[in-house]
Amino acid sequence: MSHVVGSGKRRLLRLLGPGLITGAADDDPSGIATYAQTGTQFGFQLSWTMLFTYPLMVVIQAISARIGRTTGQGLAANIRLNYPSAILQVTITLLFLANVCNIGADLGAMAEASRLLWPKMPTWLYLVVFSVVCAAGQIFLKHTRYVAVLKWLTLSLFSYFGALCVVHVPWMEFFKGLFVPTLELDKDFWLAAVAILGTTISPYLFFWQASQEVEDTKAEPIREPLLRHPEQGPDALSRIRLDTLIGMGVSNAVAVAIMATAAATLHTTGIREITSAAQAAESLRPIAGQFAFVLFALGIVGTGLLSVPVLAGSAAYALGEARQWPTGLSKDPARAKAFYAAIAVATLIGALANVLKISPIKALIWAAALNAIVAVPVMILIMRIAGSREIMGKFRVTGAWVFIGWSATAVMALASTAFLLSLVIQK
Repeated sequence: MSHVVGSGKRRLLRLLGPGLITGAADDDPSGIATYAQTGTQFGFQLSWTMLFTYPLMVVIQAISARIGRTTGQGLAANIRLNYPSAILQVTITLLFLANVCNIGADLGAMAEASRLLWPKMPTWLYLVVFSVVCAAGQIFLKHTRYVAVLKWLTLSLFSYFGALCVVHVPWMEFFKGLFVPTLELDKDFWLAAVAILGTTISPYLFFWQASQEVEDTKAEPIREPLLRHPEQGPDALSRIRLDTLIGMGVSNAVAVAIMATAAATLHTTGIREITSAAQAAESLRPIAGQFAFVLFALGIVGTGLLSVPVLAGSAAYALGEARQWPTGLSKDPARAKAFYAAIAVATLIGALANVLKISPIKALIWAAALNAIVAVPVMILIMRIAGSREIMGKFRVTGAWVFIGWSATAVMALASTAFLLSLVIQK
């Protein structure tokens, strides 16, 4: 019996891949700061948004993966092949800029958190170490081994469940906030809700998961694009659904844990504002104790090591597919020099943003603004591609998937408009 259970677990771990890594990368240090600030400012009031966003995330990510698995091409390649060049160029430029801003903010948060844990090393040295580790892993490790490393890094997310377990949580308030939606007319309340949407549904995740499905068809000879081998369709689409359901579920559960930890500690003691994920960790120390502080800070470093490569990699995939470069982490660096250079350059620029003393909060604001700008048109393109019989053949999306996918697009359009208006109003 134990042998059967063990083999079942190993099979599940093999099935999990792009969806799990994508979901884990969604909880990057920038996202941690957003969730921690939400819990600090509003307590448990906005926890319900994570249940609301879950089906939207699952569908749009699974559709992105389906496009890659069906066509054998990433999102940027499909846009290039089916839409005007101007649309492609604007989309890729905005994606690259947003990703670089996110990389800079994440590296800065990782350095700050590391300084809290080991203050003897200077910040700039942490930036260098993390930048080199994140870029070198993608450039020099084999794709299959690197994917295994990313899977192991998803375990860093469990530090936030650990932090939640060591603080006192008023569970009645927790479940009320999670299952009973509350709405307020307060501008800050809606800005927080919009920030959560922008953090959980981000364009770089679409490009990454689609490209990783393409990589898997190259890494495993038995897997082929579904347009060539439609008989693989049922198993492939079932795997994508399971992988994405679990990956996005883990992502949102971690977000709830971060919100709840901040709500149960910082909010209840009267704190209403934090400016970074590292500050959230530091603020926990006198309230929840050293263990909660260490778990929270280590989580920032671990999630950063996972999310920075995904941010740089998705930018490189998009840029490489748009420029028709040899592209892919499965390729030898000597045969895909421009692709790997894009990874290194994106990481380097992000690190320099910190060295040049660009405010981490400003970097987060600009990253969120750029993500808001690019998310909606990318989602529209994804839905049009996924619903096209000419592009997807018999594997085009239909029925409930179409409804939820376009609903997610409409929600993001409203959220993006509100966020951009808030930037103008604040000025």
